[in-house]
Order: sequence, then C-alpha cells, then structure tokens
Amino acid sequence: MELICEKYREKEAAAIARCRRPREHCKFRSSCMINFLTRENAKRKEEENAPMLDFSKGSGLLPAIVQDHASNEVLMLAYINEEAWRQTLVTGKAHYWSRSRNKIWLKGETSGHIQEIREILVDCDADTVVYRVEQLGGAACHTGHRSCFYRRVAGNELEVIAVPVFDPAEVYRK
Repeated sequence: MELICEKYREKEAAAIARCRRPREHCKFRSSCMINFLTRENAKRKEEENAPMLDFSKGSGLLPAIVQDHASNEVLMLAYINEEAWRQTLVTGKAHYWSRSRNKIWLKGETSGHIQEIREILVDCDADTVVYRVEQLGGAACHTGHRSCFYRRVAGNELEVIAVPVFDPAEVYRK
C-alpha cells in the first residue's frame, strides 16, 4: 500500500514510510505527528483543508506573484484558476492558467525550470497570492532571463538590465 504524507504530500510505500525532513521543516516534529493517509482519504482531506481563495473575482483568474524564496527577487507574475491552485497545493510545484493557451500548465513542464513552492502568502481579500519558490534551472522567464522583469523604463524606452541564463531556441525546440 502507498501512503501520502499529509503535511508534505510525499508518497511512500507503507513498509518504509518515514519523515525525511530536517527538524526545522516540521513544526510538529517534537511530538512526531507525521500523518500518513491512504490514497482515498488524501483527496478528501486535501479538499477539506485547502485554503480557499476568492475565485469569484477576476473571472475566476487570480494573480500569482512569484518571488525567489531566498533572494526575494520578483521572478514573474502569472494567473491561477481554482484547478491550478489545487494542483499547486497537492504537488508543491507551481501550476498556472495560461491565458494564451487556455489551459493549466506546470511551470517548467517544457524547459525543466520547475518552481518548487516554499511558502504561499495570501492577501487580505483572498484574491492574490505570492508564491515564494525555489526556481530550479536558474530561470523563470521564457526569454531565457532569470526574471521576467529584466527591463526597466529609461525615459521613453525599455532598457535591458539582465543577461539571459539560457538560450530559449535550445530549450523550446518545437
């Protein structure tokens, strides 16, 4: 039987299920309340405990500001719908709603530059989130830059202030 850690959503075979997180990652460690759930109960538990956002605003799309958890650098802004929100909570990886493709996408599904969620902040109206992430692969932007905010206004022009960390033509071959 496969079990799922309630806190970190990690899957383990029942025979070897144990918490591999360092002490500082788990506020319950002192009383060893690592909870494992059967697969059937995990989905129900996730739906019951998922923090709800107010998706009635913005035609069901809410802004997600993405920030590097270590440096505080703003990496990008994207949009989430309710399903992208749930997938992010379940997997611990950032999922978004693509307005151009009209579908949910896992950040990094093509490039490999996955965003692992380290913390999620929710604003006072529950209609905007900040994903504090570990950006794997070094870049958040499809242009090859670490951040989508690689330009600044200089008079009436945009000045590029960063160099790409990868070649998009190599990463996004079609």
